[in-house]
Amino acid sequence: MDERLKRQIDFALEIDKEKNIFRQTHLTNHGRNENDAEHAWHMAIMAYLLREYSNEEVDIAKVMLMCLIHDIVEIDAGDTYAYDAVGLESQKEREDAAKERIFSLLPKDQKEEMIALFDEFENCESAESKYAHAMDNLQPLILNDSNNGGDWKEHEVTSDKIYQRHIKTKMGSEILFDLTDSIIKENIKKGNLPK
Repeated sequence: MDERLKRQIDFALEIDKEKNIFRQTHLTNHGRNENDAEHAWHMAIMAYLLREYSNEEVDIAKVMLMCLIHDIVEIDAGDTYAYDAVGLESQKEREDAAKERIFSLLPKDQKEEMIALFDEFENCESAESKYAHAMDNLQPLILNDSNNGGDWKEHEVTSDKIYQRHIKTKMGSEILFDLTDSIIKENIKKGNLPK
């Protein structure tokens, strides 16, 4: 096997570890905790299916790849719960170190490509990254809704915190933000979310 192919296979094996990183969000109907790979796959499919609701025209293949790689860094950095104020303070530092180590397994050109794509997602400035962030927010929201707010209740998340996070949803899709708004309001009515 030549060196380039070996590095690509080493990377492919390394990212398999993403299946072992469990999130706070549970699968539908009160299932087990979802892992990062399942979250990324679900986001990528949703991005494709819902692309007509993006605020802007997007390169959907690029969006899907962003969705698929955005949490690879959690292999080293661990999952940081969206509403964990303490964990969020060190998240960037942990993820930057992980990004360098994990993507360095690839040949140099692919490392640079993946890091650029990861950074574009994190910066949330391009149409593709804004839409990918909308997926990153919507996906756990619909799972929480399917579980009658179980994860929100467990972590004492308020509707205000969810609305703050979904500012990025609105940047990527006004229509999906409206859906988010209706889901949040319905969960407030049901008593699943305190205001």
